Amino acid sequence: MNHLRFLRYFDEVVRAGSIRLAAERLHVAPSAVNRRIQDLEEELGLPLFERLPRGMRLTAAGELFVNYVRGRQAELDKVRSEIEDLQGLRRGVVKLVASQALAPSFMPLAVAGFRRKHALADFQVRIGDHVQALAALRNFETDLALVFNLSPEPDIEVVARFEQRVMAMMHVSHPLAQGGEGVRLKDCVDYPLVLPNREAGGRQLLEAYLARSSVKLRPVVESNSFEFLRGCLQHGHAISFQIAIGATLEGGDIVAREILDRGFPSGHLVLASLRARQLPVISHAFAEHLRALLDASRAA
Repeated sequence: MNHLRFLRYFDEVVRAGSIRLAAERLHVAPSAVNRRIQDLEEELGLPLFERLPRGMRLTAAGELFVNYVRGRQAELDKVRSEIEDLQGLRRGVVKLVASQALAPSFMPLAVAGFRRKHALADFQVRIGDHVQALAALRNFETDLALVFNLSPEPDIEVVARFEQRVMAMMHVSHPLAQGGEGVRLKDCVDYPLVLPNREAGGRQLLEAYLARSSVKLRPVVESNSFEFLRGCLQHGHAISFQIAIGATLEGGDIVAREILDRGFPSGHLVLASLRARQLPVISHAFAEHLRALLDASRAA
């Protein structure tokens, strides 16, 4: 299967943007990578890259060819997984993009639970938002995405959707944490707010509601790191917002309170794959595992 290796050289140059960096990642000589690119271009009769002073850029022909290469690699991964499944090994690699809210607790538990039954399964888990998830699915960099408020797209197959409320988060010692009841957004005005940046799905829901509300909330801290925001809750009676599945950790000192404002919207955690792409057996099995876990949490 040497020809598949050469196609991998091409794909790595696309991802790296240069022959030198691609060669470093592949642990081969730059001359070997360059030679294989030239062989492909000679066979196709068209240049696949523009050679620029600062790297390599795909031509129109290269854009078409990279989709072929990545589709072929995805099909090969599927066939390998099916062969291994026939052998009873349940071996393979699950590639997933997940929302930050799932990173501290839900996703580690999901992976550990799956590997108890499929000990030979490996995982490549990236943490990202809905925009990054769409790009990874389309570039065949991931098999599955489990992200909040993934927008409907014609080339994306929604495997399952799970409703998620946005919750107010605070330290257990916070005045609004006492009594275990929910909070209204007007209750939060007098406390410092630490919020995810505007690309986060939960922040977008909050902003959409505030745009038609008389309540005005101004964050004193914004960040793309949920872990950093959670740390901020330890100080100064700060409040943040996050979807319910990631709002609290077992045994932690952060509590979540429901938002009681009438008409406050909820969103959906979306499990998705690329439409018309047949998933590797192991990835399909993990998708079913995720569906069962999320169904159980919804019923709880």
